[in-house]
Amino acid sequence: MPIWLLLRRWATAQFNHLTGRNLLLVVAGYVAISWLLLFAAQESAMTSSFTDFVYYLLVTASTVGYGDLSPTTAIGKWIVSLFVIPGGLGLFAITIGRLAAIAINYWKSGLQGKRSLTVNGHILVLGWNEQRTLSLLEMLLHEEKNRRRIVLCVISDIENPYPDLIDFVKVRSYTDSTDMAKASVATANCIIIDNPKDDLTLSSALFCSSQNPNAHLLAYFNDDVLSDLLKLHCPNAECIPSVSVEMLTKAAVDPGSSELHHELLSSNKGMTQYKVIYPQTCEQITVATIFESFKANYDATLIAINSGQGMELNPALDAKITPGSQIFYIADERIDNFKWS
Repeated sequence: MPIWLLLRRWATAQFNHLTGRNLLLVVAGYVAISWLLLFAAQESAMTSSFTDFVYYLLVTASTVGYGDLSPTTAIGKWIVSLFVIPGGLGLFAITIGRLAAIAINYWKSGLQGKRSLTVNGHILVLGWNEQRTLSLLEMLLHEEKNRRRIVLCVISDIENPYPDLIDFVKVRSYTDSTDMAKASVATANCIIIDNPKDDLTLSSALFCSSQNPNAHLLAYFNDDVLSDLLKLHCPNAECIPSVSVEMLTKAAVDPGSSELHHELLSSNKGMTQYKVIYPQTCEQITVATIFESFKANYDATLIAINSGQGMELNPALDAKITPGSQIFYIADERIDNFKWS
């Protein structure tokens, strides 16, 4: 094998093992030596201006070669041929390769959930239930478009199911402070916990409540007993029980009920239930006024209110709605800007 080929392979191997700091030093040395050699060769056109010199090196290293700057002396041509061009091409290729590798590794770390996130006011989803979690994420993405960021945190060995749409963190435990800090649990606005096992959901909910007592905490349970236990320790938690038996019973008595409930819960299909807060700046008003306004202006139907005395379904038309009350309605899409007067 020719000696020059062996030397090239050896040089390539050495360059590939350079650390980022050493590579920077090599680039700096290459630039300095190139300038000194060209200056000694009296190539004033390329060394009199720092801008022209750097421009020439970059154009040469990137193989663009405009030709507007080139050596004019014999020794300058030898220097460019034997040092500037070979060294520049090698360093340019290695630098671009390193930058590409860094970008790919950064993207992969996000896909695999290895990065720590610094987010605020986000929705944190804990747990992985395969298709159920995918459906949950799809509805959240529809509801929260251009609103809150969504972070999926799992202990399962999976990759980000929606790499361009949500953030993703993989942890060893939902009750480990260091791991959960990667998902910014302390700054989440809403925490949704849904695990295959209720005991894991309970422990996760208790931990999240201790780390972020101000977050809107939602936990799904198959066993109502554990739901009651969580409410005992975290009164502000909203526990979502399994309603499969109730749905079966209702559908048996009133056929079609299951389809109705599914449509009301799904934001991707037909009419859906939403909530809005009656502004503190508005005066007290009756249900009848709001009911007529909703239907006439937004094709929405008021179905319940909560003025601080508990949920009131199908309220009387003369019932009062006070400032700060929660109003629940049915509409095709969420209505962002109500005109209250």
